Amino acid sequence: MVGIGAVGFFDLFFVRAFRVFRGLRNSFSSLPSSSVPPWLNPFNLRLPILSKRLYTLMLSSSLKKKSSSLTSTIRNSEGAMSLKQDIELIHSSALQTLETTDLAGLRDLHQEILGKKGRLTETLKSLKDLSVDEKREIGSLANRYREELETRFRERQSELERKAEADRLSTEHFDALRPVARSHGHMHPMSRIQYEVEDLFLQMGFRLMDGPEVETDENNFGNLNFSDDHPARDMQDTFWTEEGFLLRTHTSSVQVRAMQSLKPPFRIVAPGRVYRYEETDASHENTFYQCEGMMVDRNISTAHLIHVMKTFLSAFFEREVTVRLRPGYFPFVEPGFELDIRCLICGGDGCPVCKHSGWVELLPCGLVHPNVLRAGGIDPEEWSGFAFGMGLSRLVMMRHEIEDIRHFLSGNLRFLQQFSG
Repeated sequence: MVGIGAVGFFDLFFVRAFRVFRGLRNSFSSLPSSSVPPWLNPFNLRLPILSKRLYTLMLSSSLKKKSSSLTSTIRNSEGAMSLKQDIELIHSSALQTLETTDLAGLRDLHQEILGKKGRLTETLKSLKDLSVDEKREIGSLANRYREELETRFRERQSELERKAEADRLSTEHFDALRPVARSHGHMHPMSRIQYEVEDLFLQMGFRLMDGPEVETDENNFGNLNFSDDHPARDMQDTFWTEEGFLLRTHTSSVQVRAMQSLKPPFRIVAPGRVYRYEETDASHENTFYQCEGMMVDRNISTAHLIHVMKTFLSAFFEREVTVRLRPGYFPFVEPGFELDIRCLICGGDGCPVCKHSGWVELLPCGLVHPNVLRAGGIDPEEWSGFAFGMGLSRLVMMRHEIEDIRHFLSGNLRFLQQFSG
């Protein structure tokens, strides 16, 4: 038995009711209305006409629903057709563009078509409006096109990469036997000055010596006439190890080692790196370079010291320099002096390097203290000597007119490359 819906049931009911009322109307059409039994028409209604109108209304409603369902079906069918055409258009246009784009444009095209916000992804969001069968059909088509485009994108990328490599190899020329131009390094300006200073003193009959940078308290202070409670120790506060050793505060410790290993007369110079716990500024650094000098002979005086210093400085700066001696205190010399030179950067007018005084403190010097000679095993009644300790960093600053000592250890390649010539 075939079932019928609510609308079909009412259609059948009114058709049959219409036929019954039409038969009654034909039967009583020849009778006056008063002859019609009251029980058949108690309200004196025009029943056949009313039933016909009701039937017409119900039939019209049924047709409208069927028409609406048909219209929706047609609309969905048209949407599916349009979506399919859009997917096919995206697929065909992408394949055409693939053949003409370059490597950089290929990545952009992939993102435009197959990316998270690409054209194909955005188009497939319309699948929700389709029927189950249409979703299955168009979804399968879209996945097939996507896989095909992904494969073609990879193939095209490989083609373009191979072509780019071939073009590069065809234009590049490399001769494996040709010497390669290399950028050679160069010495640090401090090393250059140190070697130059060593050569000048070697020409003057001095011997080159060296000593350890990690020293004992005895060699760094005690044997140089610094007592344990001497206030001068505060002037050279430095870095200590847990074992009681220290980073040497001056190259004067080499004096002690020279006197213990050499017999007078002798002349020595000892360049090297020293350390101080200092507040840094344009002319002070916690790590810098010195060159210690010492001459021990009979009847050495201050005149010998001045002569050696002026001879060295004139040869180093390749011009006459103006020097001055100021009284200075250093435990290992007596008398002690500060040897200053007129500032070569500002010519004596004043600048940060000379602290606007016009003079640069270059080196302390003086005659060797008798206690130091005795600590080194030398009789001060027979022998005497002078000693000096110049700052190599200051010499470099004077030579190259460098305004800040901190540049040397800054690691700034732009600064160091100025001295590559």
